[in-house]
Amino acid sequence: MGKPTGFIEYLREIPLDRSPLERVRDWKEFHHHLDEKGLRNQAARCMDCGVPFCHTGKLMSGGASGCPVNNLIPEWNDLVYRGLWREALDRLHKTNNFPEFTGRVCPAPCEGSCVLGINAPPVTIKNIENTIIERGFEEGWVNAEPPATRTGKRVAVVGSGPAGLAAAQQLNRAGHSVTVLERADRPGGLLMYGIPNMKLGKEEVVMRRIRLLEQEGIKFVCKANVGDNYEAQMMRKDFDAIVLCTGSTQPRDLGIEDRKLAGVHFAMDYLTEATQAVLGKGSAKAKIHAKGLDVIVIGGGDTGTDCVGSAMRQGCRTLTQFEIMAKPPLERADDNPWPEWPRVYKMDYGQEEAAAKFGKDPRAYLTTVKKFVGNDQGSVKELVTVDVRWQQNNRGQLVPVEQPGTERTQPAQLVLLAMGFVGPETGLPQDLGLEFDERRNVKATYGEYATNVPGVFAAGDCRRGQSLVVWAINEGRGAARECDRWLMGKTDLP
Repeated sequence: MGKPTGFIEYLREIPLDRSPLERVRDWKEFHHHLDEKGLRNQAARCMDCGVPFCHTGKLMSGGASGCPVNNLIPEWNDLVYRGLWREALDRLHKTNNFPEFTGRVCPAPCEGSCVLGINAPPVTIKNIENTIIERGFEEGWVNAEPPATRTGKRVAVVGSGPAGLAAAQQLNRAGHSVTVLERADRPGGLLMYGIPNMKLGKEEVVMRRIRLLEQEGIKFVCKANVGDNYEAQMMRKDFDAIVLCTGSTQPRDLGIEDRKLAGVHFAMDYLTEATQAVLGKGSAKAKIHAKGLDVIVIGGGDTGTDCVGSAMRQGCRTLTQFEIMAKPPLERADDNPWPEWPRVYKMDYGQEEAAAKFGKDPRAYLTTVKKFVGNDQGSVKELVTVDVRWQQNNRGQLVPVEQPGTERTQPAQLVLLAMGFVGPETGLPQDLGLEFDERRNVKATYGEYATNVPGVFAAGDCRRGQSLVVWAINEGRGAARECDRWLMGKTDLP
């Protein structure tokens, strides 16, 4: 490394965010930026560790350890320290098609497995990654790169989320003619409607990349709901190969009393409406809106946090977030050693904003909802919760057990279910004759991505289940490689 003693000389420093009470007044991204000297100092903290776990990209104890796309992190950290930004961008693009997405929304498992993080704050990898790609756009280094020749093969990519975009770009680079079919009114999938603007700008970030992909020759067709307004078997006739990247979009429901009351919604329906309103496609008085309401978010994770942040911006009256799991410890527990993802307590941006306005972290741990209670108009007015404790059942499994005498009633006029997803919608895979695995995902082996139907491949959340954007990019790249191999008998794609 260019600065062997950098990790000793410099402390971890990340740019300050806009203050919570200021940023909830708008939907703009809220991160500030370090100056170049500060960024180069942070890159200098990347130590000559010998074995850089940061880019190993493995699953450990059910979570990602290291970068799933195997970013060459020590290399571009060293180049940033030396001021060689163009070279750093080249190294970053070798493994990651869209660092402007991961640099904003990835939880950074690379930092969780940073060797420096064993006994000190880890390197600010995510912030450096985002700065490299934004420097590239500012300097005009990121341009459309259409292939020199075409193979004559036509490929359909179904879904324009991170897996679909990665597959499309890689297949286009191989010279195939790629059409991306998206059922929504705008391309981007999860990136467009599943992640709010304050985390990922739509026009300035997502559409900026979509326009580049179009310039490279990729065709996007929106409002194309395959299996509905475009027959699946017709798609098979129109294209030489198909890559399914439809995501895991069936939300986990809460089967309790009065679930069907008005005002109880799935998180993704709410987030989609909120984004459409910001983009001018909806209304401030949209059907699902938090203004002046007591809002309950059921479930943690990124989706729950995004619901919290969105409700804060819409002007909710109160906000509470229920989490069935226990509150994480402040430091790694003994059963969560490095280089596993650190399961420790933190407040994400949404919780910071709620705490700033209401005086405390909005989350209530070890809590589950027993029933909803409606008013005379058939709308939810409150809910009943109960505390739980995790205990082993007779099969050795940990299960939540309700604690007698802990029932409480809380007002709620808007309830958002953010409890994750149970798998892809099954209609299109069934129309194509695809097999499912035991988890009801499309059956295709990791690394091969081929389904039981020749010429049909699956990647991303529809194959692996709900996961991270960075895993989706990993799988989109891999599916493109195997699709290219199937079409041409060989492949040069990484």
